[in-house]
Amino acid sequence: MQEVLTLIEQKKQEYAQLPLFNFMRDKTINHRQRLAWAPCAAHFIMNFAELNKYFLRVEPTNDPIQRLINKHTYEDDHHWLWFVEDMKNLELDKSLKFSDALKFLWGEETKNARWLNYQLYRYTCQATPIQKIIVIEVTEATGNIMFSATAEICKEAKAITEKPCRYFTDFHLDFETGHMTGESGIEEILQHIQLSEVNRQEALELVENLFTVFTQFTSDLLVYAENHKIEQELKAA
Repeated sequence: MQEVLTLIEQKKQEYAQLPLFNFMRDKTINHRQRLAWAPCAAHFIMNFAELNKYFLRVEPTNDPIQRLINKHTYEDDHHWLWFVEDMKNLELDKSLKFSDALKFLWGEETKNARWLNYQLYRYTCQATPIQKIIVIEVTEATGNIMFSATAEICKEAKAITEKPCRYFTDFHLDFETGHMTGESGIEEILQHIQLSEVNRQEALELVENLFTVFTQFTSDLLVYAENHKIEQELKAA
């Protein structure tokens, strides 16, 4: 398993170099504009609770690894509430007719957010606990990079608006450590998992595939932010 964790760390560092994060660090751009991609991420964020509840979690279980996963899912399945709060406090909360909201959420601009969800469901449906851990580790790794960037932006926003945020701030980043949570010493536990050669190859391929869909999703967020000025009303695709 150590080789798999090493690959995840390597891909995480590559992911951190994506253009979106350079855009988010550019303080010459208005802080709200640097988070203008948030509506485009809504489909993924709002579905994350169901990934935890219905795909990652298995109860009851006698499997010690699955028990660790279950603990993690209970910590991780309610963060969408913070996202909804932040959309209001950051003034990114645009009004839409219900029909336009549906067109947007299932439109062309948000297709890779949906595709990311579908791939996560695919890789966790009837997956082994080890495969689920890999999905969690990749998700945590990408989340750690994302929230490291958003937390800095929200510090600027709070100094201006004095409105608190939770999803995009250090508050959330403290949960997104880059590794599965819910048990002390989890990294050591993961490192000592032994994989057969077949399982090792499958695990490495899974890591590559997951980072591919996260990269596609993240690239779309930048395109959306560059093409949608925050002063404009959100338009359905």
